Amino acid sequence: MFHLSFADDFVISQAAGTVIPSEKTESIDPAEAVITEMRQYGISPLPRNYELMYRFLNRSNMRLVREFAALGQRPTQLELDAIGMKFLPHHHPASAAEQSIDSVHEEMLGMIHVFKQDQFKLRKYSNVLGETSARISTDGAVSQDGLDELGRILSSATGATMQKSQAIFLQLVEQAQELMRLKSELEEYKRLSAIDPVTRLSNRRAFDTRLSAIYGEQSKAATQALIVADIDHFKGFNDTYGHQVGDRVLNATAAVMTRSFGSEVFISRTGGEEFAIILDDTTVEDAWEAAESLRVAISSTPLKDQNDGRDCGRITISQGLCMATDASSPQDLYNKADAALYDAKKSGRNQVKTYSPKVKRLLSLLKV
Repeated sequence: MFHLSFADDFVISQAAGTVIPSEKTESIDPAEAVITEMRQYGISPLPRNYELMYRFLNRSNMRLVREFAALGQRPTQLELDAIGMKFLPHHHPASAAEQSIDSVHEEMLGMIHVFKQDQFKLRKYSNVLGETSARISTDGAVSQDGLDELGRILSSATGATMQKSQAIFLQLVEQAQELMRLKSELEEYKRLSAIDPVTRLSNRRAFDTRLSAIYGEQSKAATQALIVADIDHFKGFNDTYGHQVGDRVLNATAAVMTRSFGSEVFISRTGGEEFAIILDDTTVEDAWEAAESLRVAISSTPLKDQNDGRDCGRITISQGLCMATDASSPQDLYNKADAALYDAKKSGRNQVKTYSPKVKRLLSLLKV
């Protein structure tokens, strides 16, 4: 096993009053040392924090060591990232989603701490009850004054315990509400991670997941179809009118697709000017008719410059169609639909082609 010498105890810096690793070293497992120290410092187990702690323990940069040590116990993630950005070239602050995950982690640690506090208070209360019971048993006949004193002790302990329990309960309620808020925030980040920012359709990641699910249940695969569509001469729109018009072409195409198929049909922008549509409970004839209706609807949609109203030309799309039953896997299905799309473009564009023996021969020539 690989070992590295780490400082195994600490000294106080007289200048800064901070704890830093001493020069005394011992051969130990570095991963174990880093994880142990992260727990002691109350630092979240994130990769970027791991590297920071590693550099702190091996004393490779004494300025980093001093600034890290000055943070003390339970530093915030913002404080850690500030040091990481300053001293480590590959240290990057968390994304919004990672920050929410960090917050969830902190809230969970906070709730655990509260539970431990509650357990400690209850143990103290239990000890008071036990001591009171022992005094009664030992003293036998207790005088009125003794009973009054015991009553005051029990009343005080009970009241204090109830007040602290109420405060702990309210604290837990607040933290539970914060966790629910963070959960909703994370769900929103998850939703946004599957959306194409230009067209607001599903993105390639979501498409890959949905495509793989087709073959999860063979009964569904028997009635599903994949349509791969490509905007014809899209580069010409960008070169002639600029990327703003190019984005409008993408948005107009996406809008017509959504109107044509409805919100329940899976539609995605898989990259560039390419789109993919997955149809459920369909036949090859119905799928072809749906694709043809889409082609007509898009070619009938005018594209005009918003500034001067001039005609920017016609949008047309080429489409390739393949039934899930004609493929053996998600990748095979995509390849065959893409080969049909290639055939549509080769045949003059602005048309729908279905995977067939002819396309099969084309597929073998393309070696996809």
